[in-house]
Amino acid sequence: MSLDGDALDPVGGGDALIGYARVSTRDQNLDRQHRALEAAGCQRVFADKKSGKNAEREELWACLDYLRPGDTLVVPALDRLGRSMQDLLSLVAGLRRRGIGFRSLHEALDTTTPGGRLVFHVFAALAEFIRELIVQGTHEGLDAARARGQRLGRPPAMTDEQIRQASALLARPEETVSSVARLLGVSRSTIYKYVPALEPAVPALAIERPDPDLEKYDQLLPSRR
Repeated sequence: MSLDGDALDPVGGGDALIGYARVSTRDQNLDRQHRALEAAGCQRVFADKKSGKNAEREELWACLDYLRPGDTLVVPALDRLGRSMQDLLSLVAGLRRRGIGFRSLHEALDTTTPGGRLVFHVFAALAEFIRELIVQGTHEGLDAARARGQRLGRPPAMTDEQIRQASALLARPEETVSSVARLLGVSRSTIYKYVPALEPAVPALAIERPDPDLEKYDQLLPSRR
């Protein structure tokens, strides 16, 4: 992901400084962040006090809506704005498009200066590089697993041993598909799917009452009812 624009010219910083603070656990309070933002000259501070990574950040969205071109969003630290590098870069890129600056007090980053904007270009490049490494590593791992003959995806509903047991049991005249399915802990449809011997050409081994939920199997294999 890249921040739009090739030039490293400053953005924002000409009008209001607007602060945003956030705490994510119950034992934290906002006082220290408020003081730091006010000392930095923020005219207004929005604050969220939420726990849990999926909690809504209503005050952040209100803050972003409040900002105007030329303003600068100020946070105590980068992790107060975004929960991940991707989240952070997306938010800063959105501010950039609107002509709004961004400043983080703890990391001394300021996109209203050419140097601060350069730092975020580097961050974006590193995030993209890390994503590509993860994707490449995932593909290499899958290829290696396939080369070892390892089965990928969901495991089969019946193991080879269960299929052998089902075939042996269904060779007995007194056994039915339903009884074997119950014994192995699978459904009737699974038995039909995994036991090759259950074909129309196979003579009937037992008579059992049809299951309305499996009418299609009964129609195809009347000898197994």
